[in-house]
Amino acid sequence: MASASPPSPSLLLLLFATAISLSFQLSPVVHSTNSDFHALMSFKAASDPSNTLAQWNSTTSNPCNWYGVSCLRNRVSRLVLQDLNLTGSILPLTSLTQLRILSLKRNSFSGPITSLANLTALRLLFLSHNNFSGHLPAALISLYRLDLSHNSLSGEIPTTLNLWTHLLTLRLDHNRLRGRIPSTINLSHLQDFNVSNNLLSGEIPESLSGLPGSAFSHNPSLCGAPLRECKGKAIIPALASPLKPQNDTVFYKPRGGERMGVVVLIGFVVSDVLVLGLVSVLLYWYFWRKYSGATELRNEGKENGGGGMVVLEGGRRFELEELLRASAEMLGKGAFGSSYKAVVDDGSVVAVKRVTEVSVGGKKEFHDRMQELGRLRHCNLVSLRAYYFSKHHNFLVSDFMPNHSFSSLLHGNRGPGRSPVDWSTRLKIVAGAARGVAFIHSHKLTHGNIKSTNVLIDVAGNGRVADFGLSIFAPASALSSNGYRAPELSDPRKQTQMSDVYSFGVLLMEMLTGKCPSAVDGGHEEAVDLPRWVRSVVREDWTAEVFDLELLSYKDIEEEMVALLQIAMACTAAAPDQRPRMSHVVKMIEELRGVQVSPGHDALDMVSESLSVAEDAACTGGGPSGF
Repeated sequence: MASASPPSPSLLLLLFATAISLSFQLSPVVHSTNSDFHALMSFKAASDPSNTLAQWNSTTSNPCNWYGVSCLRNRVSRLVLQDLNLTGSILPLTSLTQLRILSLKRNSFSGPITSLANLTALRLLFLSHNNFSGHLPAALISLYRLDLSHNSLSGEIPTTLNLWTHLLTLRLDHNRLRGRIPSTINLSHLQDFNVSNNLLSGEIPESLSGLPGSAFSHNPSLCGAPLRECKGKAIIPALASPLKPQNDTVFYKPRGGERMGVVVLIGFVVSDVLVLGLVSVLLYWYFWRKYSGATELRNEGKENGGGGMVVLEGGRRFELEELLRASAEMLGKGAFGSSYKAVVDDGSVVAVKRVTEVSVGGKKEFHDRMQELGRLRHCNLVSLRAYYFSKHHNFLVSDFMPNHSFSSLLHGNRGPGRSPVDWSTRLKIVAGAARGVAFIHSHKLTHGNIKSTNVLIDVAGNGRVADFGLSIFAPASALSSNGYRAPELSDPRKQTQMSDVYSFGVLLMEMLTGKCPSAVDGGHEEAVDLPRWVRSVVREDWTAEVFDLELLSYKDIEEEMVALLQIAMACTAAAPDQRPRMSHVVKMIEELRGVQVSPGHDALDMVSESLSVAEDAACTGGGPSGF
């Protein structure tokens, strides 16, 4: 009897993806557990005197189909009941042990907020605009978003608040909270914080002093930055009149006052000198950076001697001397050398890459490659406009992208005051990058160095792929192993289109998780092996922990995130022949939500706000312009 042939890899992948998709369906076929059913029925009996939730009844024993209820793996995971005039207590809901999202905004609930210790899976809790009273609830350290504003809560803010390390949102405004804001509070991920319109007192902790004043307003006894300076601080005797103290808080010493005044005066003079010196150093550093960039670029060009600038099709024609005269600012150093922002004579701005680490057989090989790359023109590529070759140094001139890289957008300044990068913006950028890579592949070329620092963002917020086709010139030492490299590559210079697909899959995982891919020899302190980590989460349980915390506040994107994660996992398959081609990847991404068109009216504003970060915020090597 002939043995059955094993299923093909593509069939296995299809079955696996189907199984994953089914596991995320919000309306399971099987009935929910009795505990969730009875908990919801008890809640309705106690909180819905007007029978607003008429659909909730014992004749339909599967609550996953009820209004406001969503389920995951046959358990209630999301309960959103807003503006329904519900009353009473939320105690029955504490039996929903798999509840992840609970929103009961703008109802009429009252009394203390019951203990939520059983809700260990809870991540988003919105109870604003009710009439809850009593103290703040405990055992909420797993929350990402907490909104208890517009209630009647009293008592003090607990000192254990510093344990809530995952919090992105904390809104306690319009309550009756008293006491001080704990000085130990240091919520590094906090994005939205508001304790205004309470009865708080004392000095605002220094860790929160950078937030806007509106976050603390209408607390009559609260002081310190960003509000008014706290009263009651000692006034320096030398500045107070010895005849008439200004108020009771003046510390006036009749003996030794003159001596103390001289000491204080000297202190002021010294501090002023130090401040002036610091400002001078900063100004010197700024202008030195701009001047040294131009000087270094000019000197190296002169050392080359001979040769001329080769302008590619469609590029602006200028000579090497004009480029060397340009006002240049160093942007950063990457695997191949340094990159500069250069302003030429007519005011045009270009990016200049000085290639030092290059392994090339000769001028003809370099010339042929540049001509081939220069012919690639696509709205999702950073176009190469001109190049210069010499024995020691080579210059590549390309379009300048003012909005820096996708890496700086994702990872820069993840603290209070940061504008989160929304889902539509991320999807638009990676969709553009996918089209750019697919275009390169359609010309039978490879990119060879796909990573988030090489996806730049243009003035319209589109993702553009940079630094393509140059890996063949790099010595092995310049392309060190990193978290984007496909496992089958022993030599990073011998990239293939399928290894490009793997690198792009890692880029998608980076976009979804907010985590930096790791480098074998160290790297970012929070770096991880993304494909391995994601697969470990999948094996254990499909939970929201795999996704970036900043994405959890956006509604109705769960299915799109899961679908994109499936694409990323397919791209990072261990065997190259099991990975999809980039043309197919583009099609799958565009089918998510028609991302080939503009993703939303506020996408460009989000990009502009989020890019006001330090230029060295990228999580991998290379400057902010991807070089």
